Amino acid sequence: MKNNSVVQPSALALVPMLLFLSLFIGSGLYYQSIGTDFAFYQISAPVAILPAIVLGLLLAKGALNDRIETFIKGVGDNTIITMVLIYLLAGAFASVAKAVGGVDATVNFGLSVIPPSLVLPGLFVISAFVATSMGTSMGTIAAIAPIALGLTEATDLPLLLTIGTVIGGAMFGDNLSIISDTTIAATRTQGCEMKDKFRLNFKIALPAAILTLIWLFVQGSGAQVEAPGEYSFIQVLPYIAVLVLAVSGLNVMLVLFTGIILAGGIGLMQMEAFTLATLSKEIYAGYTGMQEIMILSLFIGGLGALMKSQGGLEWIGKQIDRISNKGDGHNPRAGEVSIGASVVLTNLCTANNTVAIIIAGSLAKDIATRYGVDPRRSASLMDIFSCVVQGIIPYGAQMLLAASIAGISPLELVTAVQYCWLLGAMAIVSIVLGYPKAKNA
Repeated sequence: MKNNSVVQPSALALVPMLLFLSLFIGSGLYYQSIGTDFAFYQISAPVAILPAIVLGLLLAKGALNDRIETFIKGVGDNTIITMVLIYLLAGAFASVAKAVGGVDATVNFGLSVIPPSLVLPGLFVISAFVATSMGTSMGTIAAIAPIALGLTEATDLPLLLTIGTVIGGAMFGDNLSIISDTTIAATRTQGCEMKDKFRLNFKIALPAAILTLIWLFVQGSGAQVEAPGEYSFIQVLPYIAVLVLAVSGLNVMLVLFTGIILAGGIGLMQMEAFTLATLSKEIYAGYTGMQEIMILSLFIGGLGALMKSQGGLEWIGKQIDRISNKGDGHNPRAGEVSIGASVVLTNLCTANNTVAIIIAGSLAKDIATRYGVDPRRSASLMDIFSCVVQGIIPYGAQMLLAASIAGISPLELVTAVQYCWLLGAMAIVSIVLGYPKAKNA
C-alpha cells in the first residue's frame, strides 16, 4: 500500500513566501521611490500576505477543507500562540507603565546615573544581560524597548539606532543563554552539552559584541541629552520588578503580567484620576497596539504550515544535502557552510529561529557526521546563524514587536541592528579561519 504521508520536496511550495516578500518589500520600495510619506505603511504586511495565503491554498494538494485545516493548524501552533500572548501582555504592560509615568521616570532615572556617551552601550549591555538571564529575546524586547523609546524622546539619539540596539542586545543574550529555546534545540539535535556550545558561541559572539559597543559609543558620544527631569522612584519599580523577575528565570508571560498589575496598582494609589476604568482602557489600548503583528504572526504560521506540508522545507534540505554531497567529505569548512545555509534558508521560510533549528537539525547532524564537524561546532553555528537571520528579517517576531512598540516600519529597522550583521560576519570569518576549534573550546 502506498504511503501518502511522505512529503515530496517541491520548490513550488516556496513561491507563496516569495510572493509575500515581493509585495511587502516591493510596495514599500515603490512608494518610497515616488516620494510617498510613510511608504512602508501604504500596504501593510497583514494585507500583503493575503495573496500569498490564497496562492498557498491553490498550490496545496488534497481536498480544500484539508488544505484549510493545515493552514489553521499552522495558525494555532503552540509557538505562534505563545508569541501572540507575549505580544498582548507586552503591549498592555507598555501602555499601563507609560500611563502611570513609568517610562519617563525610568528614563530620567537612567540619565541621572549613566553618562550620556554610555547610554547606547549601556542599553545594549542591559538588553544582553536580561536576555541571557531570561532566555528569550521576545521578553527582553517587550521589557526594554519602551525605555529605549523614552530615551529617544529625552535625547537626540536616532530612534532606529536606539531600538536596533535593544534588538541586538536581545539577540546576543538569546544566542548565548543556556535556557534559550534555540540553545536547547541546537544542542539536542546535534548531541552535545550546552556548556560546550556556549564556550564556542561566546568566542564568536564576543568580538561582534565588542565591535557593536565601540560603534554605539562613537554614535552616542556626541548625543545631546536633556537635563534629567524629576522622577518618583516608585514609578520606576514596575521596570525594576520586570527585570529582576526576568533574571530570576520566571516565565516571560508571568513577568509581564506581574508588571501590569504592579504598574496598575501604582497608578491607582498615586494618581487620583487613574481609576479601574482607566486601567482597563490602557490594557485594551496595549492590546490593540499589537493588532498588526498578531495578525501577521498568525498568518505567517499558517503559510509556513502550508509550505511545509507541500515539501517546501524538504526541498531546501534536499538542495543543501545535494550540494554538500558533492564535496569529498574531507573539508569541514564545506560542511560548516552547508550547516549554516540550511538554517538560514529554513529560518527565512519559517520566520522562527527555534523552529528552523528543529527542522534543519537532522540534516545538519548528517552533514556534520559526513564532514567531520564536531557536534559542538555544529550546534554553535546553527544557533548563531538562526539568531542572525531572526534579528534582521522584517517579518520576524522580534523585529515586529520592536517596530510596533516604537511605531516604525520593521523594514526600516533592518539596517539598524548592527550586532546581528556583525555576528553574521564573525560567523563567516570563523568558518574561513576554522576558529575556534571545538577541542580547544
